[in-house]
Order: sequence, then structure tokens, then C-alpha cells
Amino acid sequence: MGPRTSSIGRVGKRRQVVIPKDMCKDLGLQEGDFIEVRKTRGAVLIKPKRLVDPDDILTSQEEKAVRKGEAELRRGHHVTLAQLRHDLDRPAVQKRRQTA
Repeated sequence: MGPRTSSIGRVGKRRQVVIPKDMCKDLGLQEGDFIEVRKTRGAVLIKPKRLVDPDDILTSQEEKAVRKGEAELRRGHHVTLAQLRHDLDRPAVQKRRQTA
């Protein structure tokens, strides 16, 4: 028998709905997990939500920048927040071209 794609349940006193155990297992849902509940065309869609949503995944360039930053931290290369603020507050120094 394959995974169930539909089931009949009942709305409880506090608008609670029980998701069948096999559906939770198939979706990887556990007690305490977050879900999105959306009304769509007269129906209710319940969708598992993860803390890191697939829409929020880093691009390959962003991943590369994060890995580079983590490597620099491991090598001890870092600045304090106070130093960063100081550097950002200083006016940019413009380099002048030297002419002969």
C-alpha cells in the first residue's frame, strides 16, 4: 500500500486538525515543526515549513563568500564591530594619479 494522498478528519474545538501519522512520516513532519496554512480556491493547503526555506538558499557566489569568510575566521583574520564601524565612518581616501 502506497502513501495516502487524502484522508477524512474532523475539525476539533480549537480548530485543531489531526494529520494522519503516515502522512506526517512521508513528509518528515514531527511534533513542534512549523507548517504554512494557506487558503486556495476554497481548499486549505498545509505545507511543511523549514527554518531554512528553499527560497532562501544561497547562490553559489554567496556560498563561496561565506566559505571564504569562515576560512578567514579559522585563520584568525577578523575585525571587531567597533573597528568596522570606525572604518565605515572614515571618509574614503582617494588616490591621486601622479603625473610626470
